[in-house]
Amino acid sequence: METSPTKLGSKGLIRKQEFIRLIIQCLCSLGYKRTASSLESESGIFLKHADFEKLESHILQANWDDVVSMINSVFCLKDRTRNSALFSVFKQWLLECLTYGDDSLAVSILRKQVRDSELEIGKIQSLAVILLSFTDIGLAKMVESDILDKREHLILELEKLLPPPFAIPGKRLEHLVETVVTSQLESCMYHNSATTVSLYDDHCCDRDEIPTETVQILTAHSNEVWFVQFSNNGEFLASSSSDCTAIIWKVLEDGGSTLVHVLESHQKPVSFLAWSPDDTKLLTCGNGEVLKLWDVETGTCRHTFGDHDFIVSSCAWFPDSKRFVSGSSDPEKGICMWDCNGNELKAWRGMRMPKVLDLAVTPNGQSLISIFSDKEIRILNMESNSEKIISEEHAITSLSISADSKFLMVNLNSQEIHMWDVAGEWKKPLRYTGHKQFKYVIRSCFGGFNCMFVASGSEDSQVYIWNRRKSTPIEVLSGHLMTVNCVSWNPKRPKMLASASDDQTVRIWGSTKSKHIPSSD
Repeated sequence: METSPTKLGSKGLIRKQEFIRLIIQCLCSLGYKRTASSLESESGIFLKHADFEKLESHILQANWDDVVSMINSVFCLKDRTRNSALFSVFKQWLLECLTYGDDSLAVSILRKQVRDSELEIGKIQSLAVILLSFTDIGLAKMVESDILDKREHLILELEKLLPPPFAIPGKRLEHLVETVVTSQLESCMYHNSATTVSLYDDHCCDRDEIPTETVQILTAHSNEVWFVQFSNNGEFLASSSSDCTAIIWKVLEDGGSTLVHVLESHQKPVSFLAWSPDDTKLLTCGNGEVLKLWDVETGTCRHTFGDHDFIVSSCAWFPDSKRFVSGSSDPEKGICMWDCNGNELKAWRGMRMPKVLDLAVTPNGQSLISIFSDKEIRILNMESNSEKIISEEHAITSLSISADSKFLMVNLNSQEIHMWDVAGEWKKPLRYTGHKQFKYVIRSCFGGFNCMFVASGSEDSQVYIWNRRKSTPIEVLSGHLMTVNCVSWNPKRPKMLASASDDQTVRIWGSTKSKHIPSSD
């Protein structure tokens, strides 16, 4: 008669007894206790370890000396775990002695058993307090059922402390399966949705999950397009150009875009723009010119900040959509905080304030991040006013922030993109390479589901996409005829990407299954 194997799986890595115990535990946690009991009977393998059952029996019968002995000798506990287990046992033992009026035994336990157990001094003091203040904490009136409930609670407490195989961590099988699913998701280069993963197949997405195909070409600008950004709700797109205009586009349900407003009043090329968090307002920066605030619904200019001497390089909103900051390439102007009526609320100027190349506010409003003197990243905590400096070896051209406020990303003229943590704990950045950047300002962005992708423009007329965990591109998108200056990933549509180019166009990219839409003026 062939004996049942002790190992399972094609590689023999799974111990049969452990696997069946986990199945029994899972059945119990799902409420299938009769099925679990049947499996125990048929397999001869039981959820509870024999030694733990013996410990449980001693606790229910109040054989406290035996309980202490088992904890000290049977379960091979580390000192800290053993102390925690003994403390819980001694606490229950003392309370029962005092409840039954056996004060002398309680004192004896404290003097001898607890002393010999080498408990930490703090735990011994806690037990002494129980002994001394028992009459003040109302436990003398406990009935027998209360005692039994507390013993069962003690059993559950010890079960969490004891190591395998004597006890199994809660929901262990679910944890193992979830770990495998998570690992598959993390190793999938194209995963880009919140879709629940099936357990029936190994998970693997194809490139249809990310935007790789041009679905529309926007041609309303009459010169190089320098900047592009989707609104926070994903319903609008704004682009700015060296033709001295910015354009607001409406994103349609079918994935296309249509022109809504042309914003005209800048005298110089518009190099930067920023949506307010509530998407009702838009800021535009002229290249070496003023800063303007626009009403998105009407397309009218609500306020112009500064005059011909006020040079603004970038701007960023705070989460309340009522305040924003602007940075200047003129060291004397520094960084200013404004309200929407043009009032200066705060300023950072002086000797420690070199020219500001780019800046951003984390979506949670906690950090103001600035690019100084080409190679320095300053992270200013707005609550504590503390700051951290990250130094790069090469000149930084642009900055972007992840939607969860945890990461920042900078483009360098060394043809690398570096990602740092906003908390400033990383010693080295994650690096992304493959695109081309020698002399122009090239902008990158986070995007896709959970911001798990990075996209960037490039001087070779292409758009590059990386999985955030991989340093080399997973896709290179061709279509533009000249340098791609900026990219933006739609925050609500993970399969939609926009790119702005010196070829005077904005391209909308979608998945291979997206509907192709004609070019639009």
